[in-house]
Amino acid sequence: MSEPTVLRKDQLEISLHNEKKLIKEGAIKDDNPLDLSDPFRELCAACRKGDLKVCQEKISEGVNINARDPYDYTPLILASLCGHYEVAQLLLESGALCERDTFQGERCLYNALNDRIRNLLLEYDYSKSTDPIQPLAAHISSLITRDHPVTSDIVVTAEDESLYLHKFILSARSPYFRTKLAAAPDTITWKLPNTIPPQAFAAAIKYLYFGEASRELRSGPGTGFTESEVFTGIDRIAKHLEIDTLVDSILDSGDRRLARQRRTAELTKGRDQLEEWFRSNVLHNKLVVETSKAGDVKWDRNNAIFADVLLQADELLGDTDEYSNGALQPGDCADTGSKEQRQKSVLFPCHRAMLLRSEFFHTMFSSQFREAHLEDHLHIINVDCSPDVLEIILMFLYTERADFPLDVAVDVLFAADMLFIEKLKTKAAVVISTLGSGNMSQAEAAKTRGTTEEDDLDIYAIIRAAWMTRVQRLEEFAARYLAYRLEAHIDSPEFAQLIQESASRIQGRQETDSIELLDDIRFYLGERFRLRFTDAGLEEMMEEEAEQHATGAITNDGSIEEVIHGIETIDLTEKGVEQTSQRGQDHDHDIRNLNGEIVGDEFDQDSMNYDILMDKLDQILESLDLEA
Repeated sequence: MSEPTVLRKDQLEISLHNEKKLIKEGAIKDDNPLDLSDPFRELCAACRKGDLKVCQEKISEGVNINARDPYDYTPLILASLCGHYEVAQLLLESGALCERDTFQGERCLYNALNDRIRNLLLEYDYSKSTDPIQPLAAHISSLITRDHPVTSDIVVTAEDESLYLHKFILSARSPYFRTKLAAAPDTITWKLPNTIPPQAFAAAIKYLYFGEASRELRSGPGTGFTESEVFTGIDRIAKHLEIDTLVDSILDSGDRRLARQRRTAELTKGRDQLEEWFRSNVLHNKLVVETSKAGDVKWDRNNAIFADVLLQADELLGDTDEYSNGALQPGDCADTGSKEQRQKSVLFPCHRAMLLRSEFFHTMFSSQFREAHLEDHLHIINVDCSPDVLEIILMFLYTERADFPLDVAVDVLFAADMLFIEKLKTKAAVVISTLGSGNMSQAEAAKTRGTTEEDDLDIYAIIRAAWMTRVQRLEEFAARYLAYRLEAHIDSPEFAQLIQESASRIQGRQETDSIELLDDIRFYLGERFRLRFTDAGLEEMMEEEAEQHATGAITNDGSIEEVIHGIETIDLTEKGVEQTSQRGQDHDHDIRNLNGEIVGDEFDQDSMNYDILMDKLDQILESLDLEA
C-alpha cells in the first residue's frame, strides 16, 4: 500500500475517533445515527442494487437517508461504492450529507467507485452546496429587505429605524406574535420600547425570518449600547418573543460544525412551524363553491389569517369527494343532492409573499395588472390545474416539501412549468422516472414486455409532456422505458405516430437528419441486450469452459491449436445433442424469437430479437417516408 493511502486511512481513523468522542461528550450530535429498522434496511439494499424506484419510495416514506447500518455504511456510501450514479444523485438531491470534514463524508469520497461519482460528491460537498431547505430560507430572509412588489402588512419601529414585516411569518414563528395578532389581526404598526437595543430586535427578527444568527453584536457609533447590553437585549427579547433557541445559536456560531448543526436544526424547526401554520390556516380555510359563484366570494383584507390573495382551482363535482369534509360552507353550493354534475371550485387564501417564489406570480404582482393592486377585498386568481395539484404547489411554495404520488406527477409537471417553478418541475420528473419503473432492471421490464395492458404508466403521455415542458431527464427516461419494452409498442400505430412527432419537432429537418427519440431508443436497446448477456454471466461461463477444456487438452499433447479446435467441436456437438434431445422430449418448451421461429437457446433468441426489433424500427421509418 502506498504512503499517501496509509496517511489517508490514518486520517479517517483519527477523524472517526474524534467525532465519536465529541458525540459521546454531547458537544455535537450524531449526523449518522445507527438505524436497524426494516425500512432503512430496505433502503440500503436498494442502494446496493441501484434500485431507483425503491429508493424514491423509502425517501418519500421519510426514512433517514443519513443514518448508518450495523457496518457503519450510509446509503450514500453504499451507492457510491457500488457505482450507482443515479442513486447517489437522488440521495444528494434529497439531502444526503457529504461533508469532507466528517468521517462519513471522507469515507464516502474515499470509497467512490469512479471519478464520475467522486466529482458528483464534491459538487454536493456541504461547503459548496446548500441545505435542501436553504432556498426556502433564502426567500423568506429576502422578504425583510424586498421593497418591490410590496408584500409587508405590519411596520415595527425602533427609534429611527423601521422594519416592514409579515404577520403570517411572525405568527408562525413566534408564540408571542401569534397570541397578539390573533387578538388584534388588524394591527399594522408596533413600536419597540426604547430600552431594547435596535440591533437586538433586528437580530431576533432576522432569526424569525430564517436568517443565520450573527456573531457581531456591537452597535454602530453613537447608538449608546455596548456589546454586553446588546447581548442582554437579545436575551430579553428572545424570552419576550418566546424564541428560546436564539441565544444558543449565537453562542454556537463560533464553532463551524456546531453552527452548521444548529443552523440545520433551526431551519428544519422553522419549516415545520411554517408547515403547521400553513395547514392550520391556509388549508383549513379553503372554500369549495360552485364555479359559477366563485366570483361572488368576498374576503376582507383584514382577515384573521392575513391572506392577501385567493387562488382558485376548478374541478368537477364528481372528482371533489375529498372536499366533503366540512370545508364546504352552507350556501356555497345549492342542490348538492341533484344527479346533475356541477362544476366545483376550491379557493385557497394565500399570501403574495410566498407566491413570489413562482416567477409567474412574481411577474404578475410586479406589473400593472389588476392583481398587483391592493383593494378592500382579495383578488381571485384562477390557476389552470386541479385543486389537488394546486395544494401540492402551495405546499412546496410555503414549506419546500414536494411529496406526491405518481398518478399526479404529470399534472404537477405541467403546473410547475406553467408557473415557472423549476425545482418542482425537476421533482416531478424525478418522481416519474423513479417510481415509474425507473430502475429498468431486466426483471422489472419483463413484467410489461409483450403487452401494453400491464404498463404502469402512459409512456406516450410522459414523453409528450417531456417535450412540452423541455425536461431532458424525462425524455431520456421515456426513451429508455420504450427500449426495454419495445415488443409491446413497436407494432402499435401510436408508436409510429410518436416517431413521426419526434421527427417533426426538428425545424427545417433535412431527409438525413437524425430523429432524437429514435436515436435514443436504438442506444438503450443496445444497452438492454448488452446487460442481458452481462446479467447472465455468459462471458464468464465461456471463459471458464474454455479454461477447463484447455487444461485437459494441454495435459495430453500440449497442442494449443488442437485445444481450440477441440473446444469448438465439443461445444457444438454437445449443444446440438442437447438441443435435439430437448426438442424430442417436449415441443411445448421450444424457445422462439419474436417472429415465432424456433431458436437454439436464450442467447440466440436475444441476438435474433435485437435484429428483429432494429429491422422493425427501419420499417417504421420506411412506412413514414423518413430517413434517419
